[in-house]
Amino acid sequence: MRKLICIVIVLLTQVTYAFQQDSLSLDFEEYLAIVKKYHPLVKQAGLKVDEGDFKLLKARGYFDPKIEADFSEKDYKNTEYYNIFGAAFKIPTYYGLEFNAKFEDNSGEYLNPQNTVPDEGLYSAGVCLDITNGLFMSERMAALKQAKIYQDQSQVKRDLMIADILYNASSTYFEWYSAYQKLLLYRNFLNNAEFRLKSVKTQFRLGDKPAIDTLEANITLENRELQLEQAKLNYVKASLKLSNYLWTASNIPLEITPEVVPNDDLFERVTAMWIDNEIEATEDIEQNPKIRFLEYNLDMSQIERRLKSNKLLPDLDLSYNFLTNQPEEWRGINTQDYKFGFSFKLPIFLRKERGDLQLAKLEVENSQYELLNASLEIQNKLKALQNEIISFRNQRFKLNGLVDDYGTLVDAEQRKFQLGDSSLFLVNNRENSFISAKLKEIEVIVKYLKSQAELLKIKAIF
Repeated sequence: MRKLICIVIVLLTQVTYAFQQDSLSLDFEEYLAIVKKYHPLVKQAGLKVDEGDFKLLKARGYFDPKIEADFSEKDYKNTEYYNIFGAAFKIPTYYGLEFNAKFEDNSGEYLNPQNTVPDEGLYSAGVCLDITNGLFMSERMAALKQAKIYQDQSQVKRDLMIADILYNASSTYFEWYSAYQKLLLYRNFLNNAEFRLKSVKTQFRLGDKPAIDTLEANITLENRELQLEQAKLNYVKASLKLSNYLWTASNIPLEITPEVVPNDDLFERVTAMWIDNEIEATEDIEQNPKIRFLEYNLDMSQIERRLKSNKLLPDLDLSYNFLTNQPEEWRGINTQDYKFGFSFKLPIFLRKERGDLQLAKLEVENSQYELLNASLEIQNKLKALQNEIISFRNQRFKLNGLVDDYGTLVDAEQRKFQLGDSSLFLVNNRENSFISAKLKEIEVIVKYLKSQAELLKIKAIF
């Protein structure tokens, strides 16, 4: 009782209940809304977007201005060997150009001559340019480009993850519905078998039925009891499985109680909800989330290939700084007081660089083939699902008519049996045919519903 009160309190604002024979109906639409809002894996999928934002923030950090300071001092036997202090402010830019401003204040008897500066210190301002590894492509540029792509990809990944979770949640609800319908079916026919056994025993006492009919009626009853017991077990298991998807806002799991049941008109509800998604499902395959996800992978692979190609160029760095000891008098800066340098590096064989480039090219090809294959698979899968949905819908309508006809036969045979114009064998045979047709109808309905859900999963539009 406590569990039921908990369910009512938590789901009252989320679930529309239909009171019917002391049961509470958990609507499929409201069930999905609860899963979307409260399920931990859905919340976890939302973290992918945050991850993309933080990776972009990290990549932009490569271009943050920096303040540097360095101090070194040596004193020995009352002698100041050296006292070196340097401070710098650097501003890196996107294309490998770095602006910097520095201040040096050095002294000491054994100071390296190249570190000698005026008594008031030495100021410098200039630029440093990494020509080959910064002007065209660098690690920082590649990281920023890939982070921007990953940020967009993370949103698609979130949608795909949520669609997968909601598909599994929908399939679980459909299985729960199937287990409940089978439970009702066997429960009804157990009641029929019990009534028929009592009737046959009464007729046997009156001499209207042979003793063998009581044995056959009893066998039928025992079979129905076994079938009902298995249906109860399946329904309990399906209910527990469904409970995995029901959570509260406080991350407290809920448990489905026997009083809570699925919608009776689930087929009609889902058809009304998702009928529009069947139309033009194969159009705009390029906009499919899985295709977009793979395209982002291809874009990142191409950026990596460009970076590795750039590594084949020589490593050439240039730097130039104006020097002055009077920074407040900027007009008096002497352009002949400067500090200039360059650095040149080039591996002779470039084996590492060429190997990295070939590996990057292979990665691009792998991404292209994966994208090509996925495009065809998704397109064909969507077409297959459309055909499945149409076929299962037609099968359901035909099975529905077949079940109605078998039901009419069962009722007619039952009346004939009560009037003494039929045998128990014929009645049982009619019932078995009806049960078989009803089970097929339930299976087809579930297949139809799962095909509808899978269509939404592929399109990630739950």
